Amino acid sequence: MPNLGFWHPQVVHFVIALLFVGVIARLVSLLPLPKALSFAGPMAALLILLGTGASVVAVQSGSDAHGPVERVPGARTAVQDHEEWGERTRNIFLVIAGIELLALAFRARPAAKVLRAGSALVGLAGLFAVYKTGDLGGDIVYEYAGGVGIRSGDTTDVRHLMVAALYENALLERNAGRGDTAYALFEQLVRRHPESATHLLRIESLIKDKKDPRAALAALNDWIPPAGDERLTVSHDLLVVEAYRAAGQPDSARARLESLRARFPQNRRLQAMQQAGGAGGPQPPR
Repeated sequence: MPNLGFWHPQVVHFVIALLFVGVIARLVSLLPLPKALSFAGPMAALLILLGTGASVVAVQSGSDAHGPVERVPGARTAVQDHEEWGERTRNIFLVIAGIELLALAFRARPAAKVLRAGSALVGLAGLFAVYKTGDLGGDIVYEYAGGVGIRSGDTTDVRHLMVAALYENALLERNAGRGDTAYALFEQLVRRHPESATHLLRIESLIKDKKDPRAALAALNDWIPPAGDERLTVSHDLLVVEAYRAAGQPDSARARLESLRARFPQNRRLQAMQQAGGAGGPQPPR
């Protein structure tokens, strides 16, 4: 059987959509409906059967995908909990699918109505299991970075994960008042991802974390944004403005800001800052 791990995120979205709509449609089908809505029952059966099939694929794809994620330090228990609830969800809906098939087999008999009601009742428990499984899967992705950058095995994706980690950790260090550590992380970010935006982030860190606006001005003088790139030019010059202010040169800051507004009168970022009554934070582009 082919390895389905790469497709796990795509498959689980089908599971959630099909099963939630299917169970809701089954509940609606139990109500006294006008003839125009008589499709609710057959639709419910179809969606529940399709969703159950998708849940089988989701469990298999999750098993195929769990290796790299489970090896992330600290993530093993979260992965195992997610897998257990995924298997529990699949098993519940296999039972529900069986009930639906029985209801189809006995559709001409009174027992069919009882079976459909049973499907709806068990379906509510199944939806809780779907929710719990999804919630635990979200914990893996957003709390342990499981799958983010490592799902494909592509080295470029892994580097993206490293870049995100360095950037977010640098901000945490800045907010905690550990400026030297924050600057060191921004320097490492530039080494690993030496694009224009990361250079600006490092220079911004000279102002905010190292408290060295003169070094920032020297770095900004050495680093010239690419010609024709308005976004980077605006970001660069706003950092110049901030560095001048931090260095105690408000007149130079004001002159640079006025020059920037004259060059880019239609720039929305500058217009918003002017309306707010100041330069604000430069916020280099991501």
